[in-house]
Amino acid sequence: MYSMPDTIRGVQSLEKRLGIITALVMGLALLAAFFYAPMERTQGNVQRIFYIHLPIIWLAYLAFFVVFVSSGLYLWKQREIFDHIAYASAEIGFLFTSLVLVTGSLWARPIWGTWWSWDARLTTTLILWFIYGAYLTLRGLIPDDRQAARYAAVLGIVGFIDVPIIHQSVVWWRTLHPQTVVLAEGGPAMPPAMLQTLALSMVAFSLLYAWLMLKRVRLEHMRAKRHRLRLEHALGRA
Repeated sequence: MYSMPDTIRGVQSLEKRLGIITALVMGLALLAAFFYAPMERTQGNVQRIFYIHLPIIWLAYLAFFVVFVSSGLYLWKQREIFDHIAYASAEIGFLFTSLVLVTGSLWARPIWGTWWSWDARLTTTLILWFIYGAYLTLRGLIPDDRQAARYAAVLGIVGFIDVPIIHQSVVWWRTLHPQTVVLAEGGPAMPPAMLQTLALSMVAFSLLYAWLMLKRVRLEHMRAKRHRLRLEHALGRA
């Protein structure tokens, strides 16, 4: 009978515990967003999207920063684990960026009167989505894993340049998108209950990112190992 290595079994156990904690904290964050945080006087209940929209864009930034660092380490050290981390984080960052675009559109419709505007921040975020969509497509098009990892690492490093551009877009250009209220000069421009709800939501989505990363890196490690075994078997038969 096949016995799973202790390290893999330990990671799976950690995944399970982290998954339960993530689900509980996420539930608390959603309850706080709908029932604890006060309704914003100007925008009404639609402003509650803020408690999802802001955390996922910050977690997307984090995910692509992890891609940036891990890609650099892979090109330097040529260690497979760094490529697995970069690949996993790129997938999660792409997912979060997709959700940012969707939640942003849902928020924009009642406030701006349109689902989409070629606003500087929206446009640069869409460019980020295309960059890392290309990253994932590149991984799927190149059959050689090492070659795909090298090309993707370069794109992962270069693509991260768009992240600080997105962050500064509301400062550099005229934009419909509001200035930051959390990192505003003089402290957060929001009531304590809103700030507490946002903090809880940030914790919830950070846990979700960590849980997804653990699971995805483990699966990528297993996929690469299976690919090597198949290749060795094919060469052995030849």
